[in-house]
Parts: sequence; C-alpha cells; structure tokens
Amino acid sequence: MKIAHIIPGSGGSFYCGNCLRDSKYVKALQALGHEVVKVPLYLPLFDDARDLNEVPVFYGAVSVYLKQRFALFRHVPAFVDQLLDTKPVLNLAARNAGSTRAKGLEEMTVSMLLGEEGLQRDELERLTDWLVNEVKPDVVHLSNALLLGLVRRIKEKAGVPVVCSLQDEDVWVDVMSEKSRSKVWELMSRRGRDVDAFVAVSDFYAGEIRKKMEIRDEQMHTIHIGIDAEDYHPKPVSGKEPVIGYISRMCEENGLGVLVDAFILLKNRPGMDSVKLKITGGKTGDDRKFIKSQKGKIAADGLADDVLWVDEFEGEARQQFFDTVRLVSVPVLNGEAFGLYQLECMASGIPMVQPALGAFPEVVNGSGGGVVYSPNTPAELARAWEQLILDNEKLHQLSAAAVSGVKAYFDIYRQAAKLTEVYKAVCGNG
Repeated sequence: MKIAHIIPGSGGSFYCGNCLRDSKYVKALQALGHEVVKVPLYLPLFDDARDLNEVPVFYGAVSVYLKQRFALFRHVPAFVDQLLDTKPVLNLAARNAGSTRAKGLEEMTVSMLLGEEGLQRDELERLTDWLVNEVKPDVVHLSNALLLGLVRRIKEKAGVPVVCSLQDEDVWVDVMSEKSRSKVWELMSRRGRDVDAFVAVSDFYAGEIRKKMEIRDEQMHTIHIGIDAEDYHPKPVSGKEPVIGYISRMCEENGLGVLVDAFILLKNRPGMDSVKLKITGGKTGDDRKFIKSQKGKIAADGLADDVLWVDEFEGEARQQFFDTVRLVSVPVLNGEAFGLYQLECMASGIPMVQPALGAFPEVVNGSGGGVVYSPNTPAELARAWEQLILDNEKLHQLSAAAVSGVKAYFDIYRQAAKLTEVYKAVCGNG
C-alpha cells in the first residue's frame, strides 16, 4: 500500500511530539512493507524526518502568512514564493516567530479549513497536483484535524480515501476568541464529514474531541502512539545522580512554571540538598520571556547551580538526557491527548510523575511506569517527587514496570498494524 502522510513541521525548534509520532509511524509502516511518503507542511520536519530533500515543503509558513495578511503578496512572482519557501528561511521563521501560537492566526486557520474556498487555494492545487502526478497514493493520512480543508480537493483529484489523526487540536483552537473558536470547530465538523476515518491517540481524547466536533461512530478509532523499545537503552535508575528531568517545549502551557515552583519547594525540604533539575525540549521565540522569568525565580532562591538548561534535545543529546535523569515530569497545565515523551522516557527506564489530567492516567497507569498526582500544583508535585527521588527500591520497581509496560502496550509495530487495518478498511480491502 502507498501512503502519503501530510505532516506539519516544527522546523526543529522544539520537541514536537506530533511530528515524532508521525515519523515513528512512517518508519514502522515501512518496516511492515508499505511505501510511505512524508509530505511536510508549513515548516521542515523534525528529528529523524530529515530525509526529505526531494519533497517540497508545501504551504510554506512565511509565504502563507504574508499572503494571508497582505494582499500584495498574493500576486508576487513565483520566484518570490520559492525564495520564501527555502528551508533556511523557514528554519529562521521557526526559531523567531510564534508559528505554534494560535492567537493572531485565527483568520489563517479559518482560511485553511475553507480549503478550495480559502486564500490558500493555489497552494492546495499545487499540493494535490503533486500528490496525483508524483506520489499516486492509495490513501492520504493527515496529521491533525486542522488540515481538514485539504480533504475535499484531495478526494476529488486523487480519488483516494483520507484518514486523519486527532491529537491536541483543542490546545490550538480553544485559546482563540469565542467567535473564532466557534467558527473553527464548526468548519472542522463540516469538513470532517468527508473524512473516511479519524484516529484518536487515546480514549480520553476520542471522548474530548467529540464534545467539540461532530464525528460519526463509524469514523472514530483509537490507536495509541507507539515506539520501538529497541531504540532506547535503559540505565539503572539507582546508579544515576538524583536528577529530575523535563523534556518538552519550554513554555507556560506545558507546566514549566509548575515544575520550577515545585523544585524550589522541594529544595527547601530536609534531605533534598543533592537533588538537581535538568530541563530540555527547545523553545520558540514566544517562550523566551517566560523562560527568563523562570530562571530569575531560580536565581533568586540561590538554586541556579542546581538547574541545568540543555539547548540540544535531538539524537545523542536526548539519549544523554535519558541517561542522566531518575524521573521525569511534564506537568502540562490542562493535561494533553497523549505525550510521546512519556513513552520515550519509560522505554529508557525512567518513571514518569504526571498530573492526573488528560490522557496521563491512561498512559502512566496503563504501563505501570510511574505515578500520577492531583491537583496539578507545585506543592503536590513536590510531594510526589519527595516520596520517590531518593527511594532506590521504588524507583527500580517503577523503572522495570516502565520498560515492560511500553513493550506490552505501546509497541509501534503493533500500533502500525492496527493503523494498517484502518487503511485497508477505508480502501475496501478490510
């Protein structure tokens, strides 16, 4: 089977769980004998998706933004678009602009969902022509529901079914104004009628998204994210220094402030002098001011030497992170649909300490590789850390459960096989 997987890129500026999820599925599907073409949108793809020199970036973030905001750019020569869509320009945009921020991009979000009726109709034609002439897929898979404006034209021109993943669309949409939010959800529901199958990454999120969108029962499937445990190399937790880790985009929404406040509380408790904190996962231009404020709090408490900020988070740097932390917390303020970093950490033998929000209980309790706490406050997080960070026996038990739980419940090849069954069903081969 030939699959075109359309994936919005992050430009590699931060740990993008959705990008990694898609890339890992692509590799697993290829291992199962399928031909998969990764098609980047907006920005270049992240981490192990760097084999795309022969595939253009469609809907280049810079040119699409300028055309949305300024009518003049809708009539520029083709060479200007080509210049704006070069990877150096797009990578620069990823580092310095709020490309992952919905506020200010409401009109563009609506326009994208309008598809052939939106301002990006020319780019939609370019994408669909390329799919038809160059890829000739049996099925097209969209990375998230914010891309539903592509569906109708893909099906009209390519004549193939479309599958759409569901993960954290609400994080983007629900920060918009009420007027924009209602319009976006209405458009997503309307455009979603053309989708052959939706694939939610957790039972929790399947339930949440159906509160926002109209999705028919026969359209909805839940397939957890997976990883290949053989890609990770656990080290005995008890042999590591008492270091707490954080690996995700360094931003307020992902709970970095809760994490820092909890660490300050922990360090003020008896016996916690040796505990340190390591933070990685990258950032966007929007995050710099917030990160600076967190560093200021840490310095004011005299803890600057106990907190290590690591800029690099890909490849060997990520393995080095896993090799040096005893447990990991990413206390996302409102929870999230899954969190791939959880599987990466647990496959590395690192227990998770997560708030009892979103899909965190589903993943942590399902694997047995960590604990959840409630409410999501610095005090509760500090209490959970205090009970674990120096307890070698308990950490060892959770570490072993984490590794075995990931292998048993979140194996990427089993999950990819489930996804293949969805593809077969929508193609009429099920």
